[in-house]
Amino acid sequence: MSTPTNRDTWLAELRSRIPEIAPAEALGRQAQGALLIDVREDGERASGMPAGALGLSRGFLELRIEQAEPDRARPILALCGSGMRSLLAAEALQRLGYRDVRSVAGGFERWKSEGLPIVAGALDADAAERYARQLRLPQVGEAGQARLGATKIVLLGAGGLGAPAALYLAAAGVGQLTLIDDDRVERSNLHRQVIHADARVGMAKTESARIALNALNPRVHIELRNERLRADNVERLLDGHDLVIDGADNFPARYLLAAATQRLKLPMVYGAVERFTGQLSVFDPRRDDSPCYRCLFPEPPSAAEAPNCSEAGVLGVLPGIVGLLQATEALKLILGLGEPLVGRLLSFDALGMRFRETRLPRDPACPGCGATAHFSGYEDVAAFCAAAG
Repeated sequence: MSTPTNRDTWLAELRSRIPEIAPAEALGRQAQGALLIDVREDGERASGMPAGALGLSRGFLELRIEQAEPDRARPILALCGSGMRSLLAAEALQRLGYRDVRSVAGGFERWKSEGLPIVAGALDADAAERYARQLRLPQVGEAGQARLGATKIVLLGAGGLGAPAALYLAAAGVGQLTLIDDDRVERSNLHRQVIHADARVGMAKTESARIALNALNPRVHIELRNERLRADNVERLLDGHDLVIDGADNFPARYLLAAATQRLKLPMVYGAVERFTGQLSVFDPRRDDSPCYRCLFPEPPSAAEAPNCSEAGVLGVLPGIVGLLQATEALKLILGLGEPLVGRLLSFDALGMRFRETRLPRDPACPGCGATAHFSGYEDVAAFCAAAG
């Protein structure tokens, strides 16, 4: 019988120490420079939140507030659903040294009922739950998730590298994935191309991949291009995208891809595997200091020098490792995080379990991006690769 009394006493004591203000007054203070923090959970904010408010869940407030607002002298207004959690949030902020903290009485319900400005949540309830762990990263948050949702990525190949990359990019909430591949699923693919299944042997790889990706995340839009990359279609297939994942299994396609990404100013996340080794880099023609693929391979190696997986073999997990690293680099590029692998070649030796990084500077004499480079057409690129092979 004592619980209500203790609770009421506790709330009264909190209110004696935490100033409460009406929503209309909070709006005025916000206009004068105060920071309004909505401490409700991500799913609650999905239906809307006060205009200009910072969404920062109560459970993570102490961990993230210094990143969001290091100035402890700035006035802060805490808002929740009804005005209870905001009292606790305000008390926590006081303990952290923030000197001017207030709680918005009545919370979002009163804010809304008084007709004060509201913005629709960047995410609906499904997205807030689906991407909850990612949203909790201060470097991602709702703004980063919205950027992911607006991004279009093209994957050349739905095989060893494309399979893991596509799965994790779809899981992360990339808005559109375009899959380019003209092959069909074979049983020999399954030990490394984990996006496919035994029941789908004989099916087009793009369609098989679409089934798996839609089952994982139906929110992602999947575009299928059941064709081989050629001189006459490369720009059409890449145009309108933000980034390219290179999962090509032959040099003509890769050189066409390199030429087109250079001309279209699309970042290309390069990956390759053979037997027990793999390598990875990022070629970003938007950057003046970035090399291109032909800085690494000015001319295509012969078939004897670079056999494909069907000839040389490959450890099944190796494409998974490299493909996941490609997905990681893609997410970093989209979100503007960390240091992308521009100007660096990352090599992986599975037998020694070692990564080695090599500098890959831009080559001033590169035939693809150098000062004297001349582009004479994609047909010439294809003919050049055919002659080298």
